Amino acid sequence: MNKTSDKSFFTFFMDGLRWTLTGNTIYQVYMGLLFICMTIGFYAYTVQFNQGLSVTGMNNIVSWGLYISNFTFLVGVAAAAVMLILPAYIFRDKDFHKVVIIGEGVAAGALVMCLAFIIVDLGGPLNAWHLMPVIGVFNWPSSILTWDVIVLNGYLLLNLGVPLYILFCHYNNREADERKYRPFVILSIFWAFAIHLTTAFLYEGLPARPFWNNPLLGPRFLASAFAAGPALIAIVLTIIHKWTVFKIETGIINKLRIIIVVAAIINLIMLFSEVFKEFYFPTHHSLSAEYLFFGLDGHNALVPRIWFAISINIIGTLMLALSPRRNAPRVIIPASVLLFTGIWIEKGIGLIVPGLIPSPMGEVTDYIPTWVELWVTAGIFALGIFVVTMLVKSALIIEERYERQKAAVSS
Repeated sequence: MNKTSDKSFFTFFMDGLRWTLTGNTIYQVYMGLLFICMTIGFYAYTVQFNQGLSVTGMNNIVSWGLYISNFTFLVGVAAAAVMLILPAYIFRDKDFHKVVIIGEGVAAGALVMCLAFIIVDLGGPLNAWHLMPVIGVFNWPSSILTWDVIVLNGYLLLNLGVPLYILFCHYNNREADERKYRPFVILSIFWAFAIHLTTAFLYEGLPARPFWNNPLLGPRFLASAFAAGPALIAIVLTIIHKWTVFKIETGIINKLRIIIVVAAIINLIMLFSEVFKEFYFPTHHSLSAEYLFFGLDGHNALVPRIWFAISINIIGTLMLALSPRRNAPRVIIPASVLLFTGIWIEKGIGLIVPGLIPSPMGEVTDYIPTWVELWVTAGIFALGIFVVTMLVKSALIIEERYERQKAAVSS
């Protein structure tokens, strides 16, 4: 097809939106639930916007709560797309090349949620003006926070730009020019490691917070990301295989499973290494870990959560590694859900809140999210799932039509 007859990007976008909003009854119920969650989440945010962060469970001691916990975790989910990009584009793995756009769609949705969690944690969108170059006081390059702003937004552009270019070409029934997008693919691989390491450095560089001031934090962030992110992608691929005409080969799921198991084992080894360091010869720097794992001064809100997270983390890893039916959907989905949930708890609330307890003055308090935080969080997750649904469903329709068109031309 000639370039002069190409459909416009606006038509491409509107078709994608139409495909996203249409489907069978089950799909419409699914979309309806997402919109209900987003609506209630928006209402909860208006309550927070009008009354301030005092309606949350955060306080002078625990100034980072559910929002920053989810942000930290989801940065890793976004970075995990590199586990598909690297073999697909660099090592020319045909299996991963078939589903790499799905992984990039998941990454884009995770990044949208990351940015949304930052906005709501700031108290209001207008408070973000100082994070913008030129407009605000950016403090670049001395501030690690400014590096985080750059890498997050840059990675979002890369994970939207490359797949949108490829899909737009396929939408117009022509091959994408690899010379145009390959440099950005290579850049996105390095950028993926940068977004999570930079987030780790934000915590790791705080000497007054010994729970975070740990050289293992950066590598463990990556290990947990490369377990949880592919676990989520494996769930998405299994659902696509079961509920759509787009079929995923068993070999793709098996390769993902191996990546998940290796990363999950490394993550557990690093976790146990940190626990050994904290408790073999405890000092006053071990109080945060004591609060997390055993409670401190009668405060033990996180104790059952962290042990539950570690337990399901281990169970999920063992299921994916040792189960005789480990490649079957009835094992892949529950095992991936367990692993994803365990890392979400351990790397979210289990990482952020203990780092703030006790305070530099020795104060100890429990943090319990309020209904406002819970519903804002649910609304943001619904927004992210909607973005992933829109990107993935549109990509599947376009790719299926393009492959059918190619087959017709070749025959």
